[in-house]
Amino acid sequence: MTSGKSPSTVRASEMRGRRTGTLVSMCVLAALAAASAAQAQNVGPAPANDDSLTWKGITLYGIVDIGLQYETHGAPVSDYFPAGANDVVQKNSLRSVFGATPNNLSQSRIGLSGMEPLGVGDWSGVFRAETYFNPQSGDLSDGLKSLTQQNGKPLSAQVTGIDTSIAGIPFEQSYAGLSSRTFGTLTFGRQNTLLADAIAKYDPQAASQAFSLIGLSGTTAGGGDTQDRRLDSSLKYVANFSGIHVGAQYKFNGANGGSANTAMEFQLGAEYAGASVDAYYVKAYSAISVGSLSAAQVAGLPALGYSSSNSLAGTISDNTTYNIDGMYNFGALKLFAAYEHIQFANPRTPLAAGFNDIGGYVLAYVNTQVGPASTYANDKILQVYWGGVKYTLASKLDLVASYYGYRQNSYATGANTGCSTNKAGNCSGTENAFGFSADYRWTKRFDTYAGLMYTGVKDGLASGFENTSTIDPTIGVRFKF
Repeated sequence: MTSGKSPSTVRASEMRGRRTGTLVSMCVLAALAAASAAQAQNVGPAPANDDSLTWKGITLYGIVDIGLQYETHGAPVSDYFPAGANDVVQKNSLRSVFGATPNNLSQSRIGLSGMEPLGVGDWSGVFRAETYFNPQSGDLSDGLKSLTQQNGKPLSAQVTGIDTSIAGIPFEQSYAGLSSRTFGTLTFGRQNTLLADAIAKYDPQAASQAFSLIGLSGTTAGGGDTQDRRLDSSLKYVANFSGIHVGAQYKFNGANGGSANTAMEFQLGAEYAGASVDAYYVKAYSAISVGSLSAAQVAGLPALGYSSSNSLAGTISDNTTYNIDGMYNFGALKLFAAYEHIQFANPRTPLAAGFNDIGGYVLAYVNTQVGPASTYANDKILQVYWGGVKYTLASKLDLVASYYGYRQNSYATGANTGCSTNKAGNCSGTENAFGFSADYRWTKRFDTYAGLMYTGVKDGLASGFENTSTIDPTIGVRFKF
């Protein structure tokens, strides 16, 4: 993320960014083709059954995940939003929807990773670069574009559009660093947060977008705002010392810690005799949540010098998150439970309209951040809790059942202080979700799956909703290489 710029500079920067993105994408495709031209052993002696696409320590890998989904209350499938469909009930969940949906179990991607021994102890140089896409449309996954496409449209005319950390960037993860089995791994670049790694590990549905509320919504993995699920310019350290997990991550922005857009995360945990527990602390400054523009806001864009194609409305907050996760592995049976507490406060460093968000999108309008009328004049508290069970039959079939819950306090002021109805989004409210899935692995690379998720909202979390629940049965196939 960068500081605010003039409209003309923003437009020029966007055009240069698109040209650069195209050139970079062409370069990576050439690299991927070269890497896949030969299949050889990993660095050092390779197992006899190793069939990875590795050449001189560089590995080509990928996932393609696509299926069919029916939603009792949803919106038409987006070509750009990573999950395609709403999956959980939203304000624009107005009708039943049936169609091809991408990335139901896993985000489709193609990437390169590498490890090069340095000849000093067990240290190696490592890197990773990943591109995310939607297989039903062939487009780069871009949740923010799915939002700009709804700018100025009434709910009845909207397709799926939801905020996310995936914004059409050629490389949604791109980092390099050093790794040692003894001392841990240190990497720098755009990468998943420690908390996002925790969600993938401790969610019984493994952060599936079709069957998990916290997989579809990045609020939990982002420590309050989904855009912080992945962090630009971040330094990340993880290590495992005889069953003791430690981790730390810091996001730079060219200024001192605690200023706009910096963030820090810490992890401490342990595993013993089948049990694994981890605790996390996250602090994010000037975190950004975005939404589509109203018709009135779109009408005001020409005077501001912005385009509807890349303009959004933003809410800014300083977020503090505490999270604890647990899992017990009985072998074929695994049990999961977790709790997260997120506090949203007005930012100590407000962001001005015109701020450049990820992917080159612009915050044309920013919600009030100071004074008694500010968004978080009272701190918002969101509690998230989940649990579930996963059972594996004959090493081929995974059966998973899970529950997820949100509980929001009333942070309204004035006449709505303490409200617990659906008359305003800042009234107290709840959301509940249940997920069920079955995944059968035919081979190492190919599996089929089926399942469904139910979500329902109430009171403040149902404000502005015509329908307050949905069920989304889904079937699909996934190929991994």
